[in-house]
Amino acid sequence: MFASSQRIAVLIATVLASSLGFIDGSVLPVAIPAIRSSLGAGFGEAQWIVNAYMLLLSSLILVGGAAGDRFGQRETFAGGIAAFCLASIGCALAASPSQLIALRAIQGAGAAFMIPGSLALIARTYESKERGRAIGIWSMASGIASAFGPIIGGFLIETGGPEAWRWIFWLNLPIGLIALALLFAHTPRLAAKQDGGLDLVGALLVTIGLGALALGLTYASDAQPGVLRIALAFLAGAAALMLFWIWEGQTKAPMLPRFLFTLPVFNGANLLTFFLYFSLAGALFFLPTTLIEALRLPEAFAGSVFLPFTVTMSVMGAYAGRLTDRIGPRLPLTLGAGITGLSFLGLGLAAILQAFWLGILPAMAVMGIGMGLVVSPLTTTVMTATEDALAGTASGVNNGVARIAGLFAVACLGVVASLAYRLCIDPALVPGGYGEPMVPMDPAALVMRTSALITAFLSVALSAALLSFLSAYIGWRMLPTKAKRS
Repeated sequence: MFASSQRIAVLIATVLASSLGFIDGSVLPVAIPAIRSSLGAGFGEAQWIVNAYMLLLSSLILVGGAAGDRFGQRETFAGGIAAFCLASIGCALAASPSQLIALRAIQGAGAAFMIPGSLALIARTYESKERGRAIGIWSMASGIASAFGPIIGGFLIETGGPEAWRWIFWLNLPIGLIALALLFAHTPRLAAKQDGGLDLVGALLVTIGLGALALGLTYASDAQPGVLRIALAFLAGAAALMLFWIWEGQTKAPMLPRFLFTLPVFNGANLLTFFLYFSLAGALFFLPTTLIEALRLPEAFAGSVFLPFTVTMSVMGAYAGRLTDRIGPRLPLTLGAGITGLSFLGLGLAAILQAFWLGILPAMAVMGIGMGLVVSPLTTTVMTATEDALAGTASGVNNGVARIAGLFAVACLGVVASLAYRLCIDPALVPGGYGEPMVPMDPAALVMRTSALITAFLSVALSAALLSFLSAYIGWRMLPTKAKRS
């Protein structure tokens, strides 16, 4: 039984630490144009500034959850926060794109041990009758941080000059230190399990596999892609993932129990997750660049696009949970994915019309409605697809699938955007590739560049819409009308 002050300390610490991860994911796309200009990063390097973080997070998140059970939730959670904050200091001081990419990878590894620990700590310190309220507060506070983080980050970049993006990383330090102080000053050490192990071989294989595939896609987005290096990257990735699948079938403590993929409902939920979160991550990565570089909006405006999305998603999320209890997950998931697809079409049209207030913002609000209908039913479906003892593992796998989708979205849709951009410009008039910082050019070249950037985003938005509609079809065909055990 934990004292009230201890439970409050845990809740505040988990909110602060989770906010680090959520803010990081939503602020970076807004900061990418400034980072590219400051460090002279190419398009592929800009992709990996995001992807390095996503790669390590998605590869290690299941290991991070298991480490909390094995070594203690508080210690593992605190270790993740410490690694994240130390890497943030390095990111703020980075002098080259390669340094920033390497440090972002360390940030992702820290987040993989930090994010699973937040809800696990709440579950360990709050009794069942209070747990729902605590998780609700955690979710609301984290959502607010995600919504306002890009606005604050955009304002800092807009007013602080070309190097102000570094403050995005410096701000992680006081938040992390407060969370650590609360953990160790007010939270007792929780008993750890003494059995089980960590699947480090599996983590290494899946990191190599996913990383090689993402690298191959990055090569494909180059202005002059090399066929041989693309093929080698894909072959290395496929081989590593095949070895990972074999290893998971024979190790005693697999990070990915293979039998889960014999469950039709579990497979359907993860397919829907992959395609829908692929669409979401891809569109939201390229949207801020389009607003800043093509529509020439201030960074603070570009950051504000996430606010209507977060607000409507939060409001709709509370309703979707009750709706799922009444009618099951199929209809909310199908409608939610379909509405999200329509919002991507709206974003593409708004970009063509260069309509921010009457186009981009309303489309983002519609996207929030669609995703709000998805999140709660999807979680319920995944966690009820297998027995209670494996509900946490199933949820962790689904979380990993969502993050892997984000990793591949930035790489795959980067190929789409880069190709669309190159088809729309005359290299003799418009120097540089997709999204590179603007240099002085004559008015005709500027019009061509703007049109090409908008066309590139339109191609991304259309791709995202099609994949969202595919998600809706999967939801209707593969998921049950009532959440029930397989």
